[in-house]
Amino acid sequence: MLELTCSQAWPPLLERRIGDWRLRWADGFTARANSALAIGDPGKPLPEALRAVCDFAHDQAIPPVVQVIQNTSTEEAIAAQGWVHHVEHRPAHEVRVMTGPLPRGTSAGAAVLDEPTSGWWELTTGGTEPADAPRHVLGTGKVGFGVVELDGVTAGAVRGGIVAEWLHIARLEVRPEFRRRGLAGGLMNAIGAWGAAHGATGIVLQVAMGNSGALKLYESLGCTEHHRYRYWAPGPGACEDRLS
Repeated sequence: MLELTCSQAWPPLLERRIGDWRLRWADGFTARANSALAIGDPGKPLPEALRAVCDFAHDQAIPPVVQVIQNTSTEEAIAAQGWVHHVEHRPAHEVRVMTGPLPRGTSAGAAVLDEPTSGWWELTTGGTEPADAPRHVLGTGKVGFGVVELDGVTAGAVRGGIVAEWLHIARLEVRPEFRRRGLAGGLMNAIGAWGAAHGATGIVLQVAMGNSGALKLYESLGCTEHHRYRYWAPGPGACEDRLS
């Protein structure tokens, strides 16, 4: 399952298993790293599995959330247990997973570094000194940090992570004042060349359905939809605290 590959490129600080399901915590940094990935057999009846999701979330002081492949029997079963779309996580409560060929072309001045700069962190996370969670999630594994430096600042950034034959793309950002100069495409070409040099044969990325600009860019690079997933959260009474 490709979603499991994506999860390996986005490691949480803490992960526990219930059967095939993965319960993840990263101190609140991104929904992907702070939710239960509900793929496969949890090894117990669904109500018990969801109870375990709730208990884990309560223990880690995060909202109980389940990441589920859209339009599957698992999604239908979770909905039947009183869970609802986690629309509070707008605009990324529904995500399109896309795959495509490695981008090739001019890098437009972009370079790929082995370590992130303070400018890379500032552009992709909002701070030059990240906390432990983003540092772990974004920095673990075989990772390349793409940057474009212009006018004394980091004008663009991207993250690429190698998992098996895939180059997982994330955190593509261009400062507003530098947009429409081809920097996003240059960053993708640079990280694509880096991925090819490290054994990748294709790219995979996860894009919020509401991010029309990113979807348009990736489609122009030959990416197509592989599947979609959504986040689900307990409705009223579906996840009472075990101590209440």
